[in-house]
Amino acid sequence: MLPLYRDAKYTDVPTGDKQDLFDAVKSDMRYSHELYGCYECGICVAACPSARFYDFSPRVFAQTMAREDIHTFYELLNDSVWDCSQCFSCTCCPRQNNPGGIITIMREVAVNTGLQSAKDALRAYSRIIYKVMSTGTQVSPDMLQPDFFPDWGPDVRDVSLNLDVWRRAIPPETLHTVEMAWDVSEKTKLELYMIWKLTGNLEMIESVDEGLFMILEEVMEELLDEHGYDIDDYDCIVGD
Repeated sequence: MLPLYRDAKYTDVPTGDKQDLFDAVKSDMRYSHELYGCYECGICVAACPSARFYDFSPRVFAQTMAREDIHTFYELLNDSVWDCSQCFSCTCCPRQNNPGGIITIMREVAVNTGLQSAKDALRAYSRIIYKVMSTGTQVSPDMLQPDFFPDWGPDVRDVSLNLDVWRRAIPPETLHTVEMAWDVSEKTKLELYMIWKLTGNLEMIESVDEGLFMILEEVMEELLDEHGYDIDDYDCIVGD
């Protein structure tokens, strides 16, 4: 089957490689609950906020997977899959399809198989991941620099030019830095780290940014040791 896109960019990728990735998505235990057949009614597109701002259509994901069009699938896996806002408005589908759920699985496959497009798409978010894991918070004003998030548009530049205002709006312990917007207990941070570790999310981080993974392992496992946690004890519980 030929791809839907006339300007397909990945025609040089072996068909077998595309098929393997397609099969990895279909073999996920969640997949059978996400796609039941597409009416092509367009209700999911009408409800989708991303469709208003990007050349993006949740219906294309449902159609492509239902038709087993591995060529278009590979195009989506490398490009459009990262345009979804994961709001799941598309679950309004009268057939009970969940394009957002399909996209979730596709993203995980893209990361776990080390696709370069996934690394490129997520590179800017490495600092957010580190921020969450090391402090329990997310984005602080000092992180909003144009070179960190070029895809966020010109508003980021405006924020970066007024950091003094933002620092006063989100008072930290000192006014010359924004290390944390609020205090999170070490116990909470350790629990968060163990959840990520035991559920395999740290392995996904490693496949995207090995340097970040090594820093998190070193910093957080040292903290675990200081507080008397043994991650192996929890590994056994999960294994059982």
